[in-house]
Amino acid sequence: MTGIIAGGRGASSRVAPVRRVRDVLRTRILTGLYGTRPLPSEAELAAEFGASRNVVRDVLALLRMEGLVDRIPGVGTFVVSGKAVQGLDRLRGLAECFGTGPDRIVNQVLLADTMPATPTVAERLELIPGTEVIALERVRLLDGQPLSLDASYLPADIGRPLLEMDLTRHDVFGLLEGELGLPLGAAALSIEAIAADRTVADLLRVPDGFPLLFLERLTYTDAGRPIDLEFVRFRGDRMSLAGWLHRTPQPLLNHPYSERG
Repeated sequence: MTGIIAGGRGASSRVAPVRRVRDVLRTRILTGLYGTRPLPSEAELAAEFGASRNVVRDVLALLRMEGLVDRIPGVGTFVVSGKAVQGLDRLRGLAECFGTGPDRIVNQVLLADTMPATPTVAERLELIPGTEVIALERVRLLDGQPLSLDASYLPADIGRPLLEMDLTRHDVFGLLEGELGLPLGAAALSIEAIAADRTVADLLRVPDGFPLLFLERLTYTDAGRPIDLEFVRFRGDRMSLAGWLHRTPQPLLNHPYSERG
């Protein structure tokens, strides 16, 4: 327990209001509402949300712990780190998601070489185990700070030309389509939460056990061939994933209000 809202009956009664106000302010921060301006004062926030100053202080403390804001004495509370948001509505590379050129996103290439496909890699890419593949490992930096650790595996006939290209400043997707003329089609995606082990933590400049988003993505060409298997570890404090989901109406079966024949 951090002690922020721990304690007696008064502290317990603040839990729900703190959660609600925190969620609203967090959304505002992540959408860039405040920009470089300071957040409203404690008194202004308390009046806006109809909450006590203690609730507002607890909220700001939680946001500081998350690394989203920092307080400058005598000046105010400022946003220090808005999370990058990668959309899940379309198949896009990292730079494409953020609408940026090569200036903000830079790749630190740790590995770019051939290797025999492990059973997992071979299965995903529909290859025989031990078949030569191209392995890429990169720390991806956003505005000079680590955002993710990416490990990618491509069939040798597809990936070999990438070894001669600028992997520091370009997305693999952009190189596959723009330089190699290979149109991409779709991808299978899975996401889970994991903790950073020591080797990953050092590369991403976070403590051991730090929360990460782990993404596995298998990308296919528009002709249906699997060509890019990625294992991506995002820093949980710098990245969020968002998408727009549509619901297909389901038939009402054995429901008391459904029509009966």
